[in-house]
Amino acid sequence: MSRARAWAELLRVSALCTVPGDALAGAAAAGARPGRGTALAVGSSLCLYQAGMALNDWADRAEDAAERPARPIPSGRIAPGAALAAAAGLTAAGVALAGCAGRAAGATAAALAATVWAYDLGLKHTPAGPAAMAAARSLDLLLGAAATRPAGLRAALGPAAVLGGHTLAVTAVSRRETTGGSAAAPLAALAATAAAGALAGRPERRAAAATGARRALALVPTGFAACYAATAARPLLHAALNPSPQLTQRAVGGGIRAMIPLQAALAARAGAAGSAAALAAAVPLARALARKVSPT
Repeated sequence: MSRARAWAELLRVSALCTVPGDALAGAAAAGARPGRGTALAVGSSLCLYQAGMALNDWADRAEDAAERPARPIPSGRIAPGAALAAAAGLTAAGVALAGCAGRAAGATAAALAATVWAYDLGLKHTPAGPAAMAAARSLDLLLGAAATRPAGLRAALGPAAVLGGHTLAVTAVSRRETTGGSAAAPLAALAATAAAGALAGRPERRAAAATGARRALALVPTGFAACYAATAARPLLHAALNPSPQLTQRAVGGGIRAMIPLQAALAARAGAAGSAAALAAAVPLARALARKVSPT
């Protein structure tokens, strides 16, 4: 059991609930219902996300030994070589799954994998780190669009930018997780949250025109956007008022969980109410898992 828990901590299983929504939001933005390609994109995303987590802890093993000695690698529960092998295997599996959905999906997954490895092995501790992480999340949403309906890839650029902006803000806050002491990053993330919520809360004209229920469609994405803002904003405000390591870590965890209602809002904005509802159902599971295993 202890070994299973160690791998759960290494791969951040509590954050996996935030991953399928990228593909579902991407499919919705591309104007298509989820299908086989979407399922392959979800599988690919899950593999690449876990690859990134394993590679991250392998690359940071010396730093974690000093700042977070209880983590799986510095504590000796998982060998560094095993973490690196898992990262490589999961990366190969993720790119292969996407390739089964078509050339466009395979190319997008390859770009995503390259971004993940570049971030973990070099960019993370540079000024380009948050931008690289944002690019990875944006590419993950585009992967869902490319795997479901490649012709709709351009329409997914806007939602990908919204998700990327949120990721950029949360990643900037996470850079002070262990030291705290900065109110600037949480305040900037609050502004980014407001902007992302406003953009995600507006239904697209084509979605409203397709059904004629303009008022009802307007309320659905707005409701999810409000849930997103509430999930992310409160811990960010606390971290801005008291930028201690503990509250900063809570702000990062809240930002990670907030991705689910943001993805739901983006899906609803494109008219995919079913996908939005499915994502909303994952919120309680994400909260329960976060109590068991930290998502950061």
